[in-house]
Amino acid sequence: MSELRRSTMQPATDIYGNTRSGLPMPSTAKKASSSAMRMSLAGPAARTPYLPPGAGSGSNTGHSGYRSQNVNPLLQSTSKPNYGRTPLTNSSRRGSVWTGGPSLAPPSGSQTFKDPRPIRERSYQSRMKQDIYSWLQATEFDISVQTLSNITGKDYRAMFQHLVTIVDPGYPFDPRLRFEDELQPALKALRYPFSTQIDNKWLAAPGSMHSWPALLAVLHWLVEMGKARLNYLQSEDDPTLQIADRIPEEFSDPIHHQALAFNYFSEAYVAFFHGADVFHEQDKELEASYGTSSIFLKAALSDDRIEAKKNERVVGDLENKKAPLEKLQKIRACILDDRAKFDDVLHRLESRKRQLTESVVREKAELAARCATEKLTEVVKVQNLTAEEVIRMNTDHETLARNLEDLKYKISEARKTVMSLEVITTNRGAAAEEALDLYGNLLSAVGLFPPLPPPFDNIDLRLELNTAAANPQQLLLGSDIRKVIKPTLNSVAEIKRTERADIESERIKVDNELDQLTLECENVDEEVREIEKKVMSLNEQADDLRDAAQQESMVSNAEAARLERELAHARTAALSSGMGVKSRLQALQFDYREQIAKVSRLKDETIRAIAKNSNEIGLFKEEVSAQLRRLRDFVEEGN
Repeated sequence: MSELRRSTMQPATDIYGNTRSGLPMPSTAKKASSSAMRMSLAGPAARTPYLPPGAGSGSNTGHSGYRSQNVNPLLQSTSKPNYGRTPLTNSSRRGSVWTGGPSLAPPSGSQTFKDPRPIRERSYQSRMKQDIYSWLQATEFDISVQTLSNITGKDYRAMFQHLVTIVDPGYPFDPRLRFEDELQPALKALRYPFSTQIDNKWLAAPGSMHSWPALLAVLHWLVEMGKARLNYLQSEDDPTLQIADRIPEEFSDPIHHQALAFNYFSEAYVAFFHGADVFHEQDKELEASYGTSSIFLKAALSDDRIEAKKNERVVGDLENKKAPLEKLQKIRACILDDRAKFDDVLHRLESRKRQLTESVVREKAELAARCATEKLTEVVKVQNLTAEEVIRMNTDHETLARNLEDLKYKISEARKTVMSLEVITTNRGAAAEEALDLYGNLLSAVGLFPPLPPPFDNIDLRLELNTAAANPQQLLLGSDIRKVIKPTLNSVAEIKRTERADIESERIKVDNELDQLTLECENVDEEVREIEKKVMSLNEQADDLRDAAQQESMVSNAEAARLERELAHARTAALSSGMGVKSRLQALQFDYREQIAKVSRLKDETIRAIAKNSNEIGLFKEEVSAQLRRLRDFVEEGN
């Protein structure tokens, strides 16, 4: 058992591949600060399921035991009860074992992976929205379907943090940070494969057309990861969950050994914080777990030893016996000799069979020749013929036989020729029928089915094929092709060409008229632009005159005010100095009246100029309206 404890106390490796010691650390020990790992001070770590390399996300998949209790099984914690919390902090939840360093970042390199999902398609977006809405409802997150259609930055942040918390309940969200500063680290921590394609500027308006597909795909990926994590945690028979209560009595899987080691370390850690330095209870539990397994292993070992002894006896018997290969080789040699003998016998029998067959054929030929000679001899005796007559009759018989063979050959050749001609005739008849069908379709397309327009109203251009006719001239039923149909078609074609030429001439004439109308419209447009330029120049002149009049009026008003002040001053001086300044007062009054008259004259001129310009603008508008009406009437008459 001491060896087992030494083996289980070796440094363990967490799910991120970082080496961590299996020995508990006292609270007085100095902890080295590390920016790459955020450690928990909230008590013992919850059991983390064992994940093979590359499986799941890179974050801590264990639930926190200090979150609010929720009756929803999708959100219930799978960690151990609350015990062994240190008094260093009173955190409401423990921190994540998430590594913020480059070890959780996507693979380095200039290569960027393109998202293979069709996130720009409306149908795929609708399906993603439905999946997100269903999962949020199942995890007791209050949301409506309209929220996903008109998303805001606040709603997106709430949904994102909720889904990340489901995947990693201990992820350290900081409410003091902006969401733009938390999005990329969270995606990299969860190993989102397309995090480099997300721009933080999109979070200002997440529902925009260019940013919503990618941000919606992030939420859908988190939903799929949450479902996968839930299915993994609910798979009770999976040994990688490392649940000590589910380890069988007989086991040999390394994962089961790791689960027992983790259970021993965590319980010893809790006992250590309760003040224990010797872990007798944990040692007994570990010994009991391995003791039950050792009983089964001893029983299996004894069975294997009995089976090994039986196998040794069987092997000794086989070694003492003579090798069966020699006996098999002798049997094989005998069989090969027998095969050679049988082959020799079969060869001799086959040769004898061929000789006998040839002898039988030869005997039959001789017998047939003898029978024919005997019959011929009997016929000659009966008819009393001479030898010359017999020879001549044989010669005639042979000649007639050859002639008969020639005639039979000619008849067979004639039959072959007739059959080939019938095939050719059938093919040509089918081709002729297709040609006549095409001819009929063309007549229907060009409108030459009876009745035809004058002067061809008495002509029928239709043709029918009569393959049963014996006379070749009667194969086609209808009018004569050379005398009636062909001249009629030529005449119709000439008439159509003439009509087409007339239509083409009319089209050219209409095109010329349209070109002229277009040119006239362009000229009218030029005139309108010139008049507009004149109107603009007149408006500018009127503005200049108005500005000049206003400036002169302001100068005149200032001068009048100055003269009034001088007049008042002169009046005061006259009252004070006597009658010596009366003449000066009269001169100032005269100048004042001149200025008043000048101001009145300038006002009248300005009003007249404005009225004149307004009248000219009204006349110009009437002229332009009249020109446009005449142009519209002209175009309507042309159409």
